[in-house]
Amino acid sequence: MAVTTQKLTLADYLAYDDGSGTRYELVDGDLVPMGIGTGLHGAIAEFLTEQFKAAAQQAGQPWTAKDMRIGVRSPRSTRWDTSRIPDVVLLPTVQWEAMRAKEAIIELTDPPPLLVVEVVSDSTVTIDYRAKHSEYSVLDIPEYWIVDPLKGQVIVGRLQSGRYDDEIFTGSEVVRCSVLPGLALTAQQILSASLA
Repeated sequence: MAVTTQKLTLADYLAYDDGSGTRYELVDGDLVPMGIGTGLHGAIAEFLTEQFKAAAQQAGQPWTAKDMRIGVRSPRSTRWDTSRIPDVVLLPTVQWEAMRAKEAIIELTDPPPLLVVEVVSDSTVTIDYRAKHSEYSVLDIPEYWIVDPLKGQVIVGRLQSGRYDDEIFTGSEVVRCSVLPGLALTAQQILSASLA
């Protein structure tokens, strides 16, 4: 649900503060409030952030992961700006460090992140499965994970010829990650946000 009647540019969005503390995504020039999410939603994002960092370090990759802190500009087909805030973003550490003195936004002209994750909640099903699935593929993000506690599944989309080829993992199946091949987590570990 959009909350503004006047369309905003990216600059307007970055300067916007209504004093409520609400976080917004910018979608076609409209502010769209981001729900707080359940404790499980936050736990999954935090768990994957920690696991991605550890797997990158173990693989000797100079990468970092951040949960709900980085905006990703989206090239939607309207003339208005869109900036998404994925639940988890995996990106080169040098790219993250370059954001220290500016807004944490990956611009359309920047290299895309290596991997993004969205954790599905009741209010984001259509957005996560359709809109973001399409937008992230156009950005050439190599891998897009949809972690869906509602359906008890983890979907890993791997970019192939400009589109995601999706693979579904459930229960004790080990989720295959091409970006971090050493990552060895089951769908259940991710969905419960635990190592057990």
